[in-house]
Amino acid sequence: MGQDHDEIVGYWNDYADAYDNEPDHGLADPATREAWRVLLERWLPAQSSEVVDLACGTGSLTALAARLGHRVAGVDLAGNMVERARAKTVDVTGQVTFTLGDVSDPPIEPASVDVVLARHILWTLPEPHAALARWRTLLRAGGRFLLVEGRWWSVGDQGYSDEGRMPWAGGVRAADLVAAIEPLVQQIQVVPLTDPMLWGRQIADERYLLVADL
Repeated sequence: MGQDHDEIVGYWNDYADAYDNEPDHGLADPATREAWRVLLERWLPAQSSEVVDLACGTGSLTALAARLGHRVAGVDLAGNMVERARAKTVDVTGQVTFTLGDVSDPPIEPASVDVVLARHILWTLPEPHAALARWRTLLRAGGRFLLVEGRWWSVGDQGYSDEGRMPWAGGVRAADLVAAIEPLVQQIQVVPLTDPMLWGRQIADERYLLVADL
């Protein structure tokens, strides 16, 4: 996997400088940032909890979750992303940690977190079903998946698409993700994310939050 691994790390390291230019990545607009804050507040536990943010990128959701009072461990493969995430979370340094790691097999102790949070990462993984099963082991009894996903079809335009290596390239439909995660959990909700404020623009493709409880 060495060459593939280096290629993937290089892609995301190179993309780090531009990553936050997307409205839903950088959350620079106060209204977009507030929309994501409200979404997380609605679905994260009411009490302070242990959250892992897988493929945390530049840490936008990590920061929001920490400011809601949670202790958040961010994991990302790209050092340049993690560097920006650390800078973005200086106001909540005591509540966040960041680790370089492959989210397919995160460097997180089993049964150590209350919430697995991930946004738009499953499409990049060579074995998304195996990754979901691994993520399940991270959760304590009564834990929760919060998976922000969609099927947007346009990933090939970004020059990072290989359906041979990434079976969910272009995103994953809610029905397919439900089928994949159903054997691992007790309860599933699919919450459509159609509010353009979340994305900084009108969208025509499928976007949703999958909430799955053990």
